[in-house]
Amino acid sequence: MSEFTAADHALMGRALQLAAQGLYSTDPNPRVGCVLVKDGVTVGEGFHAQVGGPHAEAAALAAAGGRARGATAYVTLEPCNHHGRTPPCSEALISAGVVRVVFSAPDPNVDVAGGGAARLAAAGIDCQGGCLERDARALNPGFFSRFERGRPYVRVKLAASLDGRTALANGRSQWLSCDAARADVQRLRARSGAVLTGASTARADGARLTVRDPALDLRGRRPLRVVLDPRLTLGADAPLLAEPGPVLIITAEGPPAAVEALRARGAQVLAFGEAGSRDLGRVLAELARREVNELLVEAGARLAGAFIQSGLVDEFVLYVAPNLLGHDALPLAALPMLDDLGDRWQFAFADVRRVGDDLRLTLLPASREKS
Repeated sequence: MSEFTAADHALMGRALQLAAQGLYSTDPNPRVGCVLVKDGVTVGEGFHAQVGGPHAEAAALAAAGGRARGATAYVTLEPCNHHGRTPPCSEALISAGVVRVVFSAPDPNVDVAGGGAARLAAAGIDCQGGCLERDARALNPGFFSRFERGRPYVRVKLAASLDGRTALANGRSQWLSCDAARADVQRLRARSGAVLTGASTARADGARLTVRDPALDLRGRRPLRVVLDPRLTLGADAPLLAEPGPVLIITAEGPPAAVEALRARGAQVLAFGEAGSRDLGRVLAELARREVNELLVEAGARLAGAFIQSGLVDEFVLYVAPNLLGHDALPLAALPMLDDLGDRWQFAFADVRRVGDDLRLTLLPASREKS
């Protein structure tokens, strides 16, 4: 039997709704919400809105004022217990006189893990974790991935025709998807810490990889745009370099003049060496070091296929347009020929919905779906 009541679940559900309001703006911090309840009445609510701003607990305590004394706090992540960009939330809850704390998921940050709950318990506060933990983790897949696996959560996005083709044989793909689907992609970019593509795709599509929907509240945050370019073929006149926001180009070794030209346009150029520039695991580790939680991959068939073959895809988002491009058109992903159906890459549907005239399929690797 669950140790949590129906009221606990309902109030934590409300805290999760609050946390989701920071979906596009908290990165690299987690999305966290907090509800303070006393005698069955909500006395304060808050959520973490952006890096450097008040944490959810601090925002809820400020809203509650003196009414927080004797209250129960529902928080979607274990309260922090260290001095980072803001003071420890565990100390704030203790000082406010909260008597009970219910949280969803333990904080995976090694600077915090277990410390917040232990500090609260040492102060005599009834502290329980695990309420709607799966939902809290689902709201912050990249934050947990970065600390638990040392890499971002990888979401690969592709658009295809009914026959699984992404572009004509001559490379033309604009616009395969409908307006509503392209607008939906803006939300995927906005929630990501970085958007990654290959140099050939960046050149062919004139990709900018920016978030262009002004209705999305990023609070000034711009996702890092990453180009894998082993031979440093992306010119300094590439459209994505004309847009504001950080750009990282990962290459093998490039001519000094080409490197300097890119840097003069504001790009960071990182040389990994020939093998390293093609090592996706190393690329992901570097992005985790840069505090990227969620990575959106918008790439061509070769790079998409490389992520799939490497077992590095956590989520696959496919927009399917109701048209046919023919067998000569470019494929969804470049994968080796198989001799046995048992060797196929298997995915499970997590969500299927209509977006404008297209379908959006959200799939998880079958092994992850079973876990």
